[in-house]
Amino acid sequence: MKQITQQDLDTLAASAMQSPRRRANLNVHETLDDPIQRLAIAMEPDTEVQPHRHRHTWELLTPLRGRFIVLHFDDNGTVTRRTVLGEDSQVVETPAGVWHAVLSLDAGGIIFEVKHGPYRPIAAEDFAPWREKGSAEKLLAWYAKAPVGDRFA
Repeated sequence: MKQITQQDLDTLAASAMQSPRRRANLNVHETLDDPIQRLAIAMEPDTEVQPHRHRHTWELLTPLRGRFIVLHFDDNGTVTRRTVLGEDSQVVETPAGVWHAVLSLDAGGIIFEVKHGPYRPIAAEDFAPWREKGSAEKLLAWYAKAPVGDRFA
């Protein structure tokens, strides 16, 4: 039996707070080539998750602690869907190939992710081309308030 305990979540959240990326993960799957990737990801509110897509798989997210904004975008970067996990919904499944991003709203937030494996780092062409690199702070502030129909400028 595999499980994630409250102590595991506490340790994971503490690791994220100390990480330069402000996130940390705990894999439930045993190897990176597992056909189903299952992991808890601790994310602080200042964690930058650039808009990206997974062309080979859907991605299912559910909050274990805290709330998370999940944004879906069209090919031009317009928000097509906005969900607050932990408030509006408890589970969001992003279809394969859909641009998306996630923002943790709460310190110590932990989200659980399930998707097809094997693990593949996100390729350069799967980061949104309309996302300008630079101000993570500006991007995260936009994520926090971006309504459906809005576009990052």
